[in-house]
Amino acid sequence: MICEKCGFKSIYKKKFGIPLCEICYYFSPNDEKSFFNYVEEKIDYSVLETYRNKKPNPQKKGMFEKAKKGLVVSRAPLGYKIIEGKLIPSEKSKEVFDIFNEFVNENISLNKLAKKHNLSVNGLKKVLRNFTYIGKIKFNKQVFQGSHEPIVPIVLFNKAQDKLEKLNLK
Repeated sequence: MICEKCGFKSIYKKKFGIPLCEICYYFSPNDEKSFFNYVEEKIDYSVLETYRNKKPNPQKKGMFEKAKKGLVVSRAPLGYKIIEGKLIPSEKSKEVFDIFNEFVNENISLNKLAKKHNLSVNGLKKVLRNFTYIGKIKFNKQVFQGSHEPIVPIVLFNKAQDKLEKLNLK
């Protein structure tokens, strides 16, 4: 069968007796009058190919669930190690604190600070923006309370964010 709205040759369901593909069905109105007006506005199914090719990512869903629980979803950032699935401050945690402290309280360029700590400038910026250091987990543009110990006080982290913003490095 063919979708009455877009002409796609695969039927998901019928609504008010009209066959529709999955995408057209999803966006169709629930009241009958609006529905028939909706179906009359034809669309080429090729326009919807982008939506058809998007498959749910079960791995990403699992990572999202872990992040919501405050658990680590990727590798450990500088200053942490993973033990039994949990982030634990490592021997480099003092170095991370020092990076934030020097960035906020000293007049030192990003280049010099990066070289001092054996990082690239981009690596240094990633450290300075990483919510993990204040006990949070960021995943998929959302921030969750982590179950790990923070390395950097939130006041120091916020001062670093302010300075990055003033330097137009956000």
